[in-house]
Amino acid sequence: MTQKSPIEQMMDHQSIRKFTNQTIPQEVVNTCIAAGQAASSSSFVQVTSVIQVNSQEARTDLAKAAGGQAYVESAAIFLVFCADLQRNQQICLRQQQQMPTGFTEQTLIASIDTALFAQNVLLAAESLGLGGVFIGGLRNQPEVVTKLLNLPQQVFPIFGLCLGYPDQNPGQKPRLPLSMVLHQDYYSNDGLANLASYDGQISDYYQQRSHGKLKLTFSQHIIKTVVKESRPHMLPYLRSQGFTTR
Repeated sequence: MTQKSPIEQMMDHQSIRKFTNQTIPQEVVNTCIAAGQAASSSSFVQVTSVIQVNSQEARTDLAKAAGGQAYVESAAIFLVFCADLQRNQQICLRQQQQMPTGFTEQTLIASIDTALFAQNVLLAAESLGLGGVFIGGLRNQPEVVTKLLNLPQQVFPIFGLCLGYPDQNPGQKPRLPLSMVLHQDYYSNDGLANLASYDGQISDYYQQRSHGKLKLTFSQHIIKTVVKESRPHMLPYLRSQGFTTR
């Protein structure tokens, strides 16, 4: 089999939700996490922690908290990526220094850096023949996840990641045309002229994937997704964990 280039590997990404029973050696997991650590870190503060959840009971509870996503239980590996300011706070305390907390910028840095870290992990896993899917549904019940994982103040779960050897080939969702994403010199909505064509692509994709049972354009998907409140409980939860208080 021809080895894919890094760009080909990225362009071939699919979200995998069905896995074989093959186990993943811990050495492979460790390699993927090390690849995550190699991602860029704002001011080198390194504000990510990853929890590998091995307990089947905890996996079951996390699957429920994420809205009943069964692959949280069935994947060979389940990782939870956390924004972690607590570690640096402890480092400061060891040096008799007080670290100011609660700034919105700290929340942004921790969230962005953790996302970069996690994307590196998935790319590394895919390069080794694994597949995966991110689980943002953990934010449906963040208090439950916090309790299950014993997360202290200044730590919160951003999302999970299921990893395993793929047992499906769901096909790739066509992405937005580049003209709608890449702007030159200034922001412009000119790319929306291509929306009708893209709506057709997405409708064809869903019909093919669902064997004709689902006919949904991208515009319809957006309306269905964004016109409802999106986890309004997150702001009070973040504040209860010491984030975004100012």
